[in-house]
Amino acid sequence: MAIEKVFPMTKEGKLKLEQELENLKTVKRKEVVERIKIARSFGDLSENSEYDSAKEEQAFVEGRITTLENMIRNAKIIEESELDSDTVSLGKTVTFVELPDGDEESYSIVGSAEADPFEGKISNDSPIAKSLLGKRVGDEVAVQTPGGEMNVRIVSIR
Repeated sequence: MAIEKVFPMTKEGKLKLEQELENLKTVKRKEVVERIKIARSFGDLSENSEYDSAKEEQAFVEGRITTLENMIRNAKIIEESELDSDTVSLGKTVTFVELPDGDEESYSIVGSAEADPFEGKISNDSPIAKSLLGKRVGDEVAVQTPGGEMNVRIVSIR
């Protein structure tokens, strides 16, 4: 039997996934079925782009439902109490400055299931997070980025 992947996440992250799953099952699924019904009524399915589009969306929605169910079933909630407050770890927000004289940047390190770089949430699998994990305030760290290596100093962990 295959070993299921564990998805580390915060309580908020799991709740967000559960809400998305609920919406897909109760709202989106019905909308897509309705679109398919309407498209079918147009007759010939061989050249019916509305039907093809609705079937593709249905496949996407069903795939996403399966993915979310798997992530939720295999979620491992990161408890604040388990975390060492002095060390960068999953569930923590890290503030660092780029050396020699860059601006401060803050990122929350979360499981891949809830990563959203536009909201300052980066995956623990990302190159930036990987180079910061386990480090402490004051540490200077070489971080691999798509644009090359940059050196940063960790200012705070919360």
